[in-house]
Amino acid sequence: MAQHSRIVGGSTAKRVINCPGSVALVDKMPPKPSSSYADEGTLLHDTIADVLGSDDLNPQSFIGRKHADAVLTQDLIGTKLAVALAALDEIDPKGELDYAVEAVVDFGDFLPDVFGSVDLIGRLDGRAVVLDWKFGDGVAVEVEENAQLLFYAAAAMRTPKTAWAFENVSEVELIIVQPPSVKRWTTTVERVKQFEDELARAVKVALKPDAPLASGEHCRWCAAKPVCPLMTGAIDRITKAKLDALPAEQIAHYLDQIPMVESFLKDLQQLAHGLIEEGSGVPGWKLVNKRAVRKWTDDDKAVAYLTQVGVEPFEEKLITPAAAEKLLKKAKQDLPGDLVVAVSSGSTLAPESDPRPAVVSIGQTLSKAMAKIQ
Repeated sequence: MAQHSRIVGGSTAKRVINCPGSVALVDKMPPKPSSSYADEGTLLHDTIADVLGSDDLNPQSFIGRKHADAVLTQDLIGTKLAVALAALDEIDPKGELDYAVEAVVDFGDFLPDVFGSVDLIGRLDGRAVVLDWKFGDGVAVEVEENAQLLFYAAAAMRTPKTAWAFENVSEVELIIVQPPSVKRWTTTVERVKQFEDELARAVKVALKPDAPLASGEHCRWCAAKPVCPLMTGAIDRITKAKLDALPAEQIAHYLDQIPMVESFLKDLQQLAHGLIEEGSGVPGWKLVNKRAVRKWTDDDKAVAYLTQVGVEPFEEKLITPAAAEKLLKKAKQDLPGDLVVAVSSGSTLAPESDPRPAVVSIGQTLSKAMAKIQ
């Protein structure tokens, strides 16, 4: 999967250009934990890179491959990988594209320690091609003036191992494949170089102690939202506003801020969750178990029992204990307790006044134990 520098990488280029001061704020934040979506994305990126690097281009041979808890299934191949490979056939129907996958590109001495890893870079019909796979189902990513792809193009032009794709070309095609869509935008070498200058200026400013902050669309994925003074100031102003006295124009303005506020609060909760989990604590808050969901202790025993008492145990898969209990009541049968266990799906943030007991963090317990030993 892609590598990124601390100052700026492809995925953060837009933010750094628009808000140089965010670099210092993000650097102070604890690392974000991975998510199931991120793990699945990494799995798919790694797999398609290996598929394109092999001779038979057969994703089926990778079924069962894992990254963290993500597993490559037939469904993922059908909805993601097969669609992405079909999109590549659409882009290169004659199979004439010369390409490299997962190429690490950088700016050399022009911008030391600024680098990234581009999904696919190549050359087709006398133009350079820079392609990025987007396997997420959420936000649709636009290709025109896409800062991430412009970053990769600019770095690839300066990287000896990838410069061949740009020799004597006047056009650079940027492509985003986000199944099921393929978005393409052709620009010029001059535009790529112009972007490079914009990036260089932003990096220079970002390294200053008084680098300016600026809010905007680029804030959406910024890890520093919970501590950014522009974000916290906006939240304070909104919460202190007297709603019944607001003019219609101000109401419209605040409504426009809803996505930013929701994103801020989500990141704030995630930050607090991580701090408490690590043992740092947040005054007045704790972690409690989410609602426990009943699961079968042994699927085979559950199927045997339900079949024995005349209850069909399957719909498309084994029915849940709750569904089984409803059917058993109709048959005047009880659900044996040893077939079911209640399992919480994780922890969630709650105020200290919440009656549920606080979760005991393994990290906290281990830290205390080690402290006693020492």
